[in-house]
Amino acid sequence: MSTSSEVTAGGEVADPASADAATTWGFRQWGMLIAVCGAMFLDALDNIMVGIAVPPIKADLDMSTASVQWVVSSYVLGFGGFLLLGGRTADLLGRRRVFLAAVSVFAVGSLVGGVANDGTLLIVARFIMGVGAAFTAPASLSIIVTTFAEGPQRNRALGIYTACGAVGYSTGVIIGGLLTQVDWRWTFFLPVVVALVVLAAGIALVPKDQPGGDSAAPRDYDLVGAVSITAAMLLLVYTVVDAPAEGWTSARTLGQFAGFLVLLAVFVAAERRAASPLLRLGLLRNRSLVGASLAAAAILGTYMSFQFIGGLYMQSLRGWSPIEMAFGFLPIGLLIMTIAPRIGRAVSKFGPIWMIFAGFVAYTLSYVLFWGIGESSSYWTAILPSVVLIGIAFPFSFPAANVQATAGVADEEQGLAAGVLQTGYQVGAAVVLAVVTATMAGGGDDSQTPGQLLHHYHTGMYVVTGISAVTMLIALIAGVRGNARRRALASN
Repeated sequence: MSTSSEVTAGGEVADPASADAATTWGFRQWGMLIAVCGAMFLDALDNIMVGIAVPPIKADLDMSTASVQWVVSSYVLGFGGFLLLGGRTADLLGRRRVFLAAVSVFAVGSLVGGVANDGTLLIVARFIMGVGAAFTAPASLSIIVTTFAEGPQRNRALGIYTACGAVGYSTGVIIGGLLTQVDWRWTFFLPVVVALVVLAAGIALVPKDQPGGDSAAPRDYDLVGAVSITAAMLLLVYTVVDAPAEGWTSARTLGQFAGFLVLLAVFVAAERRAASPLLRLGLLRNRSLVGASLAAAAILGTYMSFQFIGGLYMQSLRGWSPIEMAFGFLPIGLLIMTIAPRIGRAVSKFGPIWMIFAGFVAYTLSYVLFWGIGESSSYWTAILPSVVLIGIAFPFSFPAANVQATAGVADEEQGLAAGVLQTGYQVGAAVVLAVVTATMAGGGDDSQTPGQLLHHYHTGMYVVTGISAVTMLIALIAGVRGNARRRALASN
């Protein structure tokens, strides 16, 4: 395996002499990085806190089980549905401008959620927060990749970006448990305060950028493309989230999938005709971007499914409280927080493909070990080893996927590339979790015997492990082929 230090557009490693040079950042660079990483922190903090607060929300607002799931799912709907539009908007209108506006929208949505006395209003507020995050995520990622040079500097910055999410997760599991004990509304009010801090830091520290990259580039807006792809992604995410309850082969589900395909066809036709398309279709021929997006889908999809099954196991079968469960998962965030800021050098040395492969080796082993859970298993022997391996796998794979997706993409399309990657994360999480839930066939029904529940959890974990193992194999093949291409180029 190559030991050189800079990642190329194809996800391989080049060999410039300056690649190992120490990176020194000034106050403005550190300040800008911390400001945009605040959005990653905020998203992780909010999601984990609201997840912990779902039971008291259900009781306080007298919501059914079917309706309260939309407190979580509506956020995923808004996030996944608007990501491509959010990424392209950042490219066209300016990354700083979109970042600041989106953080403001997130704050407003969180405030509305905190004062909501009706389940429907709370669901709408969460959707608004998801839309805000759909514009914040690609804008913040594209700000980083256009500020820091491709190679060691960018890899280091993306490692820190990942670590900020881990800090949000780690603090969120504890703060969320404590705030929920007081009043679930504080899990919405706290993100408002954090969002205002991020907004103030963004205004002060994120430099202005030139909208559209090239001032001579066409500035027409692809309205048909924007409407059709947003509607298509909204319908896809909604269908995937709704299908386990409605039935995957029901007329409604099949009709919604057909509607998605029609909208997608309209979008493709519009992009072929548009003078300034929302998504340049040629970008999808970028194998690094597409491959990274598929890896992203497997990363978040398998992890969220593991967390879902693990949460059910701890609370439904073992009777743990939410705060006990939070402490059970806490090592994941602590390990990511420790490893991620230092992972940039490894990504530069080995290349993102091999880091993704190493990550999925750890994921797969973690999921296999979790097969050992029983009705009275010890946390230290049955759960902690899997938790530790995921805490190692995530900082290996997540920054590497970000590096792989954005390498070699022109600055004026970095927001869009980030939107495609983030769509992989969010839609992948929704699709994999929905498939795993369907295979569990009632595994969340507390009326079943412990043995029946355990059988369902094992079944779900077999699916999670299979997806992880297939992704690991694909990454291995891609890495071997990349090495072969480099040797062929070197021999010429």
